[in-house]
Amino acid sequence: MRGKAYGVGVGPGDPELMTLKAVRLIRKNEVIAVPGRDAKSSAAYRIAERSVPEIAEKTLVPIYMPMVRDRKKMDEEHRKGAALLEKYLDTGRNVIYLTLGDPTIYCTFSYLQHILESEGYEVELVSGIPSFCAAAARLGIPLTEWDEQLHVIPAAHQSGGVLDQPGTYVLMKSASRMEETRELLRQSGREAACVENCGMENEKIYRSVREIPDNTGYFSLVIAKQDRDTQALI
Repeated sequence: MRGKAYGVGVGPGDPELMTLKAVRLIRKNEVIAVPGRDAKSSAAYRIAERSVPEIAEKTLVPIYMPMVRDRKKMDEEHRKGAALLEKYLDTGRNVIYLTLGDPTIYCTFSYLQHILESEGYEVELVSGIPSFCAAAARLGIPLTEWDEQLHVIPAAHQSGGVLDQPGTYVLMKSASRMEETRELLRQSGREAACVENCGMENEKIYRSVREIPDNTGYFSLVIAKQDRDTQALI
């Protein structure tokens, strides 16, 4: 009997935002996989450890997930990662792969999921609180009201884009191109707010485009919310 692979979201950073199901699965299973070269330095691991201290005694499996644009290199590393998980699954043990936020939104586990499923392994996704929902809550603003649209965009992969649709824009993965992101916001006439390291000890909140520095950390997310009355942004 093969084991089952779980992609488990641990939320954006605050360990109290982990779901009961995520905590239960971590406690119940022995093999815990995390993205990165060193398991205990992974942000997902550090979040989970604060809610489930006994995770430190589990079998920890680091999976290297390179942040590169070379699709061939990415595919090679993803296949290596999937093969590593399969070694544990083939012994009948389940594998819990921890990921920030939710495993269905720009998640590294998706690449492993596709490989595992194509090779006949069973995979289950366990939802977590998405980073943009947590960031909006920290800012104290609703993402959408009445008939407003919500646009979720990976800013790091946009080039020459425009924010010309009505509603709220969420610009994820903004840090690597923050200067361009700020210019994009200025050109659109939109104001915006940014949350860096949402829910973590080093969380920072910037409530205007002018406040957002160019050197924000990797976990930075921008929300541009259109005001229905004035066409300005909150």
